[in-house]
Amino acid sequence: MKTIHLFIFSALILSACSQKTIIPDLATTDDPEKWVLHNRNLIPGEEIFLDDTINDGLLWLKDFTFANGTIEVDIKGKDVRGMSFVGIAFHGLNDSTYDVVYFRPFNFESPERHTHAVQYISHPAYPWYRLRAEHPETYEKPVSPVPDPGDWFHAKIVVNHPKVEVFVEGAEEPCLVVDQLNKRKEGWLGFWVGYGSDGSFRNLKIIPED
Repeated sequence: MKTIHLFIFSALILSACSQKTIIPDLATTDDPEKWVLHNRNLIPGEEIFLDDTINDGLLWLKDFTFANGTIEVDIKGKDVRGMSFVGIAFHGLNDSTYDVVYFRPFNFESPERHTHAVQYISHPAYPWYRLRAEHPETYEKPVSPVPDPGDWFHAKIVVNHPKVEVFVEGAEEPCLVVDQLNKRKEGWLGFWVGYGSDGSFRNLKIIPED
């Protein structure tokens, strides 16, 4: 009898956890009622693609507020130096005020530039060049394990304001740990691509923290 009760209790816990996970439908990313696109064109589907142009590009999940929790996503950039900046924006207020964790795949395997593989920024006050100049190697780090720079890789971003941890490819240890550079504790969440960069995304999963 105890075994049955334990099984039922475990099943209830698993059910509650599964209900908590949010998996947005990426096939609807061209629907302005569900998503907000800024400064990019996109190809929707199970794997979405944002094209390249000048300035940064964003695709926000509309009418959704993210505070603390875990964001998981598969990302694909390209191994072309200076032309692949791909990541997740969060705690956004508008198209110019938000935090980002992003990757430079072209630096993943570079002996000289591997320390610039994953980056945290907080727009508009703390762009990457200010952080690199004032706090070298604090807000950007190598990634481990090292993914193929031209292929899909898995990223997990854990936000517990002000702490942000970034994991890749199922690693148990984070490759980047930082404190956010603003007092915002919630805001928009979405995909981000940097200046002159395109990128692909799939399997977005959001697990908000109670």
